[in-house]
Amino acid sequence: MTENILTEFDSFFFLGIGGVSMSALAKILHSSGKKVAGCDRCEGEYTQSLKSAGIDVTIGNVCSFDKFQVVVYTDALADSNPSIIAARRQKKVLISRGRLLSALTENFKKTVAVAGCHGKTTCTAMISHIFSCADTNFTSHIGGDDLKFTNAYSCGNDYLITEACEYKKNFLYLKPDIAVILNSDADHLDCYGSAENLKKAYLQFAGSAEQVVKLYGDLNEADGVTFGFDDRATYYSKNIRSERGKFTFRAFKNGSELGKVKLSVYGKHNVLNALAAIAVADLCGIDFEKISCGLSQFKGVKRRFEEIGSYNGATCIADYAHHPNEIKAAVKTARMLTGGELYVVFQPHTYSRTKDLFKEFVRTLSAVKRLLIYRTFAAREYYDDAGSALTLSNSVKRSVYGDCERDIEMFLSGARCGDTVLFLGAGDIYEIAKSVVDG
Repeated sequence: MTENILTEFDSFFFLGIGGVSMSALAKILHSSGKKVAGCDRCEGEYTQSLKSAGIDVTIGNVCSFDKFQVVVYTDALADSNPSIIAARRQKKVLISRGRLLSALTENFKKTVAVAGCHGKTTCTAMISHIFSCADTNFTSHIGGDDLKFTNAYSCGNDYLITEACEYKKNFLYLKPDIAVILNSDADHLDCYGSAENLKKAYLQFAGSAEQVVKLYGDLNEADGVTFGFDDRATYYSKNIRSERGKFTFRAFKNGSELGKVKLSVYGKHNVLNALAAIAVADLCGIDFEKISCGLSQFKGVKRRFEEIGSYNGATCIADYAHHPNEIKAAVKTARMLTGGELYVVFQPHTYSRTKDLFKEFVRTLSAVKRLLIYRTFAAREYYDDAGSALTLSNSVKRSVYGDCERDIEMFLSGARCGDTVLFLGAGDIYEIAKSVVDG
């Protein structure tokens, strides 16, 4: 495969174009003047946004890419997929999403790549807002919908700010100028086999970068600047204050105060995301006044503690949390905000993650008083009883199992004004929650 794919070819067809990352890459290539089209098995918000941008999208299993030079495929497709087989038969240039992102970095003077089990989307969006406030020429590839930039934003090629996904070791294709490692918590063990192998991959990612920004106390084997709550970190916070779940703090670097930060998003965990963003911006020479401005202007990302309506008067919030530590953070924030009872609806994401982290899920979810565990979002996997939502529910005391919207409505029948309902998960629980709330 050519190493100069974006300079040698002008037309790209995306298989699975409706995914968050695939659609973002399609938009970025389209904005740079490339001929772009794609297909997906079903309509969704990203396929609709692509059509609005003037990109041709086919819905269904039949894809026609005869007039395109390059076929880009999502990792969700197996080698046996008929479209991939057809692309090989037609001798198309075939490239994975991860390799295309790596090729895209060659178009930019510098790349900032944000990795970690959780926080990637939020931190990537925070950095984008800072760069916007500083009038920097940059392009963003975001793994979610920032409320201003959506999942892709292009205003120059000095910097590419991108998420670096660890799934199937995709982030190892990147050779960033600045690598951000928010945390190295165990996830995607179906790909890595063990937490130790995952850690080795993070260290390899760090070793591929010119500069590294990492959480203090994590990946101590890797060199780089650090961020954290501990004042031994390079960048740290003091005087942390909560104003109804949104935090302000004083930012410090090596013992010297940089200034005050006021966040417009919920959760103390976002102080860490902000510190990582501060470190990146400071390494890029951005004044702290612009850094503070950008962080205050960041209003959040869709499905990251997003208020989606009410049910029986109770406030309903949706969050992408699908890892035990993310669930813990979301529940903690929700408890801080609610004056009444907290109802939690959690949808496990993939059987393998549930099985690999089963004890952690049980321990975290057992602390929730009112809990419904909804049927597993299988994504790319086949049914596995050991990692199913029902098996998890049977292991968590006080939880109930739900298989349809009616089960959720029954579970929430006691919710009242002043209570909070928290919908958690990375699958279709968001659409289901919106349907329940709107209904």
